[in-house]
Amino acid sequence: MVILFTNLIIIVGAFSFYSNKRINEFSKGRIYSDLNAIPKNKVGLVLGTSRHMSNGQPNPFFYYRIRAAASLFFSGKIRYVLVSGDNRFYAYNEPREMRKELMKMGIPDSSIIMDFAGFRTLDSVVRCKKVFGQNDITIISQEFHNERALFISNYYKMNAVAYNAKDPDPEYSLAINIREYFARTKVFLDLYLLRKSPYFLGTPVKIGSN
Repeated sequence: MVILFTNLIIIVGAFSFYSNKRINEFSKGRIYSDLNAIPKNKVGLVLGTSRHMSNGQPNPFFYYRIRAAASLFFSGKIRYVLVSGDNRFYAYNEPREMRKELMKMGIPDSSIIMDFAGFRTLDSVVRCKKVFGQNDITIISQEFHNERALFISNYYKMNAVAYNAKDPDPEYSLAINIREYFARTKVFLDLYLLRKSPYFLGTPVKIGSN
């Protein structure tokens, strides 16, 4: 039994290492931190997160993503912002909160589209294609998150690039980075073994005139 358990730990560890390595390697050449270098796309997809941390303090991951989206918009790198996040409870609405902050920064309401069923990164990326009709997109989040989202987009044959929002100070990032390590392992299971789909798709939504 001990040998079996040890072998299982080795297999899981090796698979996790392989998953992370593949996702890191895939993002090269598709991920940008330089605003001037990133190509233009019609739509930028902002991946959702809570506006506040569990202790009630402002969540820097949220605000840095908003600033990154605004930078892309006002530099002409994107024309529309699709905010995708969790809205499974009445009092918790990530897309609505992102929209509020984007409008505070001067982005018009007509240029912001809300996706209320972005429960997971996979849902946000796939719905961007299958519900909102976008194959060429700019994903907006922190680098660790962008890498995973780009991997998902490639699986679904999307032509995506990503723009890195600023990373918060290390004190905010340690737990997130640990969780991300295992989230990447789960992506491989979801895509290649479990064949997971978004929780909801629904009626197509058109963004803009062209």
